[in-house]
Amino acid sequence: MDMSTITVSSVLQTPPAPPAEAAAHFAARLAFQADVSDVRASLTSGDPGFVLLDSRGLPAWDQAHIPDALHLPTGEIAAKAADLLDPSVPVVTYCWGPGCDGATRAALALALLGYRVKEMIGGIEYWIREGFPVETAEGVRQTPADPLTAPLDGPSCAC
Repeated sequence: MDMSTITVSSVLQTPPAPPAEAAAHFAARLAFQADVSDVRASLTSGDPGFVLLDSRGLPAWDQAHIPDALHLPTGEIAAKAADLLDPSVPVVTYCWGPGCDGATRAALALALLGYRVKEMIGGIEYWIREGFPVETAEGVRQTPADPLTAPLDGPSCAC
């Protein structure tokens, strides 16, 4: 067989990491991130064990935010975190969505202050896409889940 004609897929041009390295990488990701379905399930359990923090500015907060979230814009974390957060309670940050680093910046600011913190991946965008409720000036509202990004027959993808 002529080896010069064998092509490697784009995916495998860089080979997968060895299993032990892959396990360490994925365990680290789970230590730093939580998805919106898991955050929602924890919040509705009655005792989530963390504070959910919206790191967006006031106009975004007023537009819509996750019920029971704490509002603390990233730029105010250094000045106000000690008055608003218990250092013994983990914090989960969120911002607009996957195209925004606001939740990452907020998580970094909190970690530098000594807080245990995770970032809610997907932000409020995926919270809304999954059909979860948001609070607005008019009250709590909920839209149907986006059928292209969220399960329609249950609260999570069962993954």
